Amino acid sequence: MGDNLVQESFAPAAAKVEPGQASVGLTGRPSYTDAQRRELMATAVKAKDYSYSPYSKFRVGAGLLTESGKIYMGCNVENASYGGCICAERTVYVKAVSEGHTRFPAIAVATDLDYFAAPCGMCRQFMAEFGTETVVILTRAGSTEEYQERTVGGLLPESFGPKDLQ
Repeated sequence: MGDNLVQESFAPAAAKVEPGQASVGLTGRPSYTDAQRRELMATAVKAKDYSYSPYSKFRVGAGLLTESGKIYMGCNVENASYGGCICAERTVYVKAVSEGHTRFPAIAVATDLDYFAAPCGMCRQFMAEFGTETVVILTRAGSTEEYQERTVGGLLPESFGPKDLQ
């Protein structure tokens, strides 16, 4: 387990954060509440149902929390040309950014896999553009009971970003 692991896999009964209290990120600042985490996970699971994945059958849903507290939903959308496919994580970020949001405390990702599937490299780089401290909540088989939390920076250490273009 690396230093970038926020919390190990666990069911809510073993959670270190009491319901209604803020989850504290690596910076020590409150990032979101337990209730918001549950809502993000439920949103990601629901978004997965809207996945357009006729080729791979790999359904992914995402729920993204903005700094203002609004939650956006996104799913993966495949295309026959494959290069035109967009992952759920990028879909939900584009949706939120197109409505003026650029700061995100957390994103939840849901798949049908029975393990915690992390975002692809392209999505990690895309998310890093908006902050490496964003917490990525991974679910297992669409569960809203079991999860892992990692930071974008933990998933993509030493990422290239806006600071590199100054």
